[in-house]
Amino acid sequence: MTLYPPCLPPARSLPFSIPCVRHMLAACLAVTLLISAPPTLAGSRILATGAVTAIEGAAGGGLSPWAVLSSTASDQEIGVTAAATRAWVDDYRLTMTGASMNIYDRVELSVARQTLDLETLGGELGQDIYAAKVRLFGDVLYHPWGIWSVGLQHKRLVDGAIPTALGADKTRGNDVYLSASKLLFSAVAGRNVLLNATLRNTDANQGGLLGFGGDQGNRSWVAEGSVGVFITPRWIVGAEYRQKPDNLSAAEEDDWQSLYSAYFFNKHLSLTGAWLDLGDIAGLPSQHGGYLSLQAAF
Repeated sequence: MTLYPPCLPPARSLPFSIPCVRHMLAACLAVTLLISAPPTLAGSRILATGAVTAIEGAAGGGLSPWAVLSSTASDQEIGVTAAATRAWVDDYRLTMTGASMNIYDRVELSVARQTLDLETLGGELGQDIYAAKVRLFGDVLYHPWGIWSVGLQHKRLVDGAIPTALGADKTRGNDVYLSASKLLFSAVAGRNVLLNATLRNTDANQGGLLGFGGDQGNRSWVAEGSVGVFITPRWIVGAEYRQKPDNLSAAEEDDWQSLYSAYFFNKHLSLTGAWLDLGDIAGLPSQHGGYLSLQAAF
């Protein structure tokens, strides 16, 4: 059977600057050089089984990591993926560039840089994310329980002055998560349906961009989930939801949600777009906007 993937409403222009593209290419090259011997090129897995790149650099949707591993590498291949993402809401602009490596469809290593422009408040926040994901068992297509993975994300703020002023306890933190993903064949009107669920333990405020922990709490368990319907073998549309902790009394935090559409041109190139509802961020209410992400996989 063929797995069904994503399409996107036409965009007037891609919000990626030349430096953003350079960062993406440089990250891809850096990850490639981690392997001393030339690997077998990835590509044995079915189109779209590597998903897209989430805003924290791991394979998944836009807002959340999924259990699948990046690229289409099989258990005898190594794959490399690079992505550039821009999200824009009422008062903020988020840019992410990242790269990941899939080692024999068992381990995924990723690195990402996030930059949040404070359009209304003024200033900029930055965060580096180093992550690993391990496939525990299963397969997204044919295993009756789908695929299950466990992941770790280590996050470091570039400058912690603003988060600390808001009451954050730390400028570094670790997220640990367990994810499960499963494709249901011909589940809705003959279309394949992709289900994902993630349970995350975190102390990150706004994903870590506002530091870690605070006066209202520290580590907590939060849930994330998504559903997607493959309209065609290359086009998927769906929705994501990400529960958030609320550690800072000075900057109350709301859950994130999105409606997304992604299109896989082939096994190497995909484009994802979404409408975002991120709620209140750092005291500014009702942050809504758009999201675009370009991904290349090899």
